[in-house]
Amino acid sequence: MSHALPYEVNCSILLTDLPLLERPAAAKEAGFDAVEFWWPFDTAVPAQRDVDAFVRAVEDAGVRLVGLNFFAGNMPGGDRGLVSWAARSQEFRDNVDVTVEIGERLGCTAFNALYGNRVDDASAEEQDALAVENLALAAKSAARIGGTVLVEPVSGPQPYPLRTAADALAVIDRVRDTAGATNLGLLADLYHLAVNGDDVDQVIADHVDRIAHVQIADHPGRNEPGTGSLPLQQQLAALERGGYRGWVGLEYKASGQAGPFDWLPRERRS
Repeated sequence: MSHALPYEVNCSILLTDLPLLERPAAAKEAGFDAVEFWWPFDTAVPAQRDVDAFVRAVEDAGVRLVGLNFFAGNMPGGDRGLVSWAARSQEFRDNVDVTVEIGERLGCTAFNALYGNRVDDASAEEQDALAVENLALAAKSAARIGGTVLVEPVSGPQPYPLRTAADALAVIDRVRDTAGATNLGLLADLYHLAVNGDDVDQVIADHVDRIAHVQIADHPGRNEPGTGSLPLQQQLAALERGGYRGWVGLEYKASGQAGPFDWLPRERRS
C-alpha cells in the first residue's frame, strides 16, 4: 500500500559514524531534502558560536530542518526530558527560547518536548502540574513563530509515564484546558506506540487530526522498515488518507544488513 508522504532523516540516531555537523550534508547526499534532530548540544544553553555552527551546517547542506527536540538531559544516560522534573525545570525553561530561535532561523516549527521520567522526590501529581506549566510556556514561545510543541509517548524500560497516544493526548488536553494553549500536537512514533501495546491502526483512525508529526522504525530491533513485522507502509497510507500531510521522520537504528537507506528507492527520498 503506497503513500506520498515525504521522508526525512533523524540525524541524531542515523549517520552517527559522522560528526554531527556533517550529517545534514550526508542526508542531502543520500537524496533527502529535510532532517530532524534531538537536541544537538550537551547543555540547555550552548554558546552562541555553537548555535551558529549548527545553523550554518544545516543551511550549507541545503536541507530543511523540520523537527527539533528541546533539551532533554542526558539521553544516552537514560534521561527522557525535563518538562516534569522539578530539579531541572529551570534548564528546560532556559532552553525554550534558544530552541525556538534555532527554529526561527531555519524555518522549523515542530519542537518535541520529552515529558521526563518519574522521580522519587516528587509525586506524580506534582510532576504533572509542573509539566502543564512548562508545556504552556514552551507553547507560548513556539506560537511566536507559528510553531507546535510535540508530546511523545516513548517505549523502553525507563520510568517514563507517557506510554500510549491516550496518555500524551490527555497531557495536551490538560495544557489546553488549564492554560489555553492550542498549539500542541501528538508526536506519533509508530514504533514506540506499537511496542507499548497501542492499537496503532485505531490511534490513526481516531486521532489523525491531532497527529502533528510522525516517526517510524520497525519492530523488533528499532531498525529500518522491512527488518521487522510492523505494517508501516499500510499505516502511513492510512495517515495520508486521514488527512495527515506532514513529514515522516526516519528515527531508526541502521541494522547494518545493508546501507541505512537501501530499503527506500532514491526517488522516494526527496
